[in-house]
Amino acid sequence: MQSVLQQIEARQKKKAVVDVRSGDNVRVHQKIVEGGKERIQIFEGLVIRTRRKNSLSSCFTVRRIASGVGVEKTYLIHSPNVLKVEVVKRSKVRRNYISYMRGLTGKSARLSGMDFDKDAVNTIKDEEAEAEEAKIQQQQLDAYDPEAAKKEKAEEKAEAQAAASELLPKKEPSSENK
Repeated sequence: MQSVLQQIEARQKKKAVVDVRSGDNVRVHQKIVEGGKERIQIFEGLVIRTRRKNSLSSCFTVRRIASGVGVEKTYLIHSPNVLKVEVVKRSKVRRNYISYMRGLTGKSARLSGMDFDKDAVNTIKDEEAEAEEAKIQQQQLDAYDPEAAKKEKAEEKAEAQAAASELLPKKEPSSENK
């Protein structure tokens, strides 16, 4: 018989998740809420750590170099904000925590690739996450109105012209014509 805590964890877990390992290059689709708007942000990088594989609190850390600066993000696998995780490339590593990658740059930061079945690893049917992603995309499409965008652009252009005409010095009538 399961304890109450295990029952609650089982309800919160996603039905199916991608098998993410250290050394994988992954693309994480994350739901971002800014004010009243939602959007999907994609973060792609190298998995340098995985923790608590079969737990509700299982997580993985992704590292990438952005504008010459190392950026690391830690994601909970079963979080409702993580919509999809795609494994792009799988590398051969012998550690779970490859923190030594932080100190490497250039050619020395390359890992030897490994053959794997990309379709089999990434094919996960999670109807809830797919429905959430489709809903967000539909909201973005509904919010976009091409005619309203054209009107807005015309108004901005008219305002810019009005501001420019105010800045130009006005010509005074010349006294030569008299």
